[in-house]
Amino acid sequence: MSRRVVRQSKFRHVFGQAAKADQAYEDIRVSKVTWDSAFCAVNPKFLAIIVEAGGGGAFIVLPLAKTGRVDKNYPLVTGHTGPVLDIDWCPHNDNVIASASDDTTVMVWQIPDYTPVRNITEPVITLEGHSKRVGILSWHPTARNVLLSAGGDNVIIIWNVGTGEVLLSLDDMHPDVIHSVCWNSNGSLLATTCKDKTLRIIDPRKSQVVAERFAAHEGMRPMRAVFTRLGHIFTTGFTRMSQRELGLWDPNNFEEPVALQEMDTSNGVLLPFYDADSSIVYLCGKGDSSIRYFEITEEPPFVHYLNTFSSKEPQRGMGFMPKRGLDVSKCEIARFYKLHERKCEPIVMTVPRKSDLFQDDLYPDTPGPEPALEADEWLSGQDAEPVLISLKEGYVPPKHRELRVTKRNVLDVRPPAAGPRRSQSASEAPLSQQHTLETLLEEIKALRERVQAQEERITALENMLCELVDGTD
Repeated sequence: MSRRVVRQSKFRHVFGQAAKADQAYEDIRVSKVTWDSAFCAVNPKFLAIIVEAGGGGAFIVLPLAKTGRVDKNYPLVTGHTGPVLDIDWCPHNDNVIASASDDTTVMVWQIPDYTPVRNITEPVITLEGHSKRVGILSWHPTARNVLLSAGGDNVIIIWNVGTGEVLLSLDDMHPDVIHSVCWNSNGSLLATTCKDKTLRIIDPRKSQVVAERFAAHEGMRPMRAVFTRLGHIFTTGFTRMSQRELGLWDPNNFEEPVALQEMDTSNGVLLPFYDADSSIVYLCGKGDSSIRYFEITEEPPFVHYLNTFSSKEPQRGMGFMPKRGLDVSKCEIARFYKLHERKCEPIVMTVPRKSDLFQDDLYPDTPGPEPALEADEWLSGQDAEPVLISLKEGYVPPKHRELRVTKRNVLDVRPPAAGPRRSQSASEAPLSQQHTLETLLEEIKALRERVQAQEERITALENMLCELVDGTD
């Protein structure tokens, strides 16, 4: 008599849990634009959500700690003349975010660590090159300042944000609307899906399609694709009978899928969020009220169903926290930010463990905020894996870093090479060298006193105005 053997996996018992009510972000008018992007982007410092805005496009940026009800007058990031369709945080600077819009532009913004008093309306740089709306953004995983955008003009443009220049323009590869674009782990290849039902693997620096598969999913509805840790392509799409389907493909042999599974009948496009550290892919359908997750392994059937997190409310969009933003002390392996009609709710995925010690099998070294390459190095043909960091002590976000745009510079000045160097003038010296801690504190104190004096002056003027009005009456 054969006995069924249960597959061994440390992720078999991963469970999802919605945060308590006081940990949610309330009273946010989430955008109603019909576009299949996540509408939400999150990093260890900030939560950004595309919101409804009259006369243009806007998104709101909240510090992660600012939970509860959001003031209706809370400052927004506004600058686009059309609806914002996608937003993406820079992986190498937690204060920099890019936004793409219906108005054909991409804007890059510097978000201050303090709460601004009024709307942020001036981007650091506006990137103009698309002729139709821009709906997809993706930062390069290892090269500093390299940003990809894809638009309704069926063109992919790769920018150097530090100079505002177009590095590459891939304009004759897609005959129809591009549905998704994804970098591989070192940023040497792209996986794209298109309305023509073709899945393509592209080498952007050679402007060449290195592999393609027609009708990876036979349905006409949009398909999504992401690279896995082993270099396979994980896809979500629809069958000819409009059933949702997931697939796993080997780019070296696109003839047959490694795995293909039908799921259910629903209209919502499945957005895949892939965690390379655990090799788990989370599927969030727009309009669904559940998150399904699967582990991708090297043993058949290759894509193993783990579990489903279900809730009552459908999701309008979803944000996915990078690994360095998680709470390792609670064995948290993923955190989502689920958009409702008027709020955003964190959902935590946890592996139950009894020990209080750091679980190094759950947290291998993960990509950190330091880029491995400069933009020109990547463009010249160099590749580098992400610079990894350990999460053993928990991750502390770096202090505010300024985004500077010049004709040749980049976000941050690279550390100088060892060896002789010329002395810096005071004007060239970094801020941290010009100011001691004491002088900074004194400056802050003086500024606060000036602000207080101004507020007292305003109050006095308002009182005089009231007296004058009363006297006139």
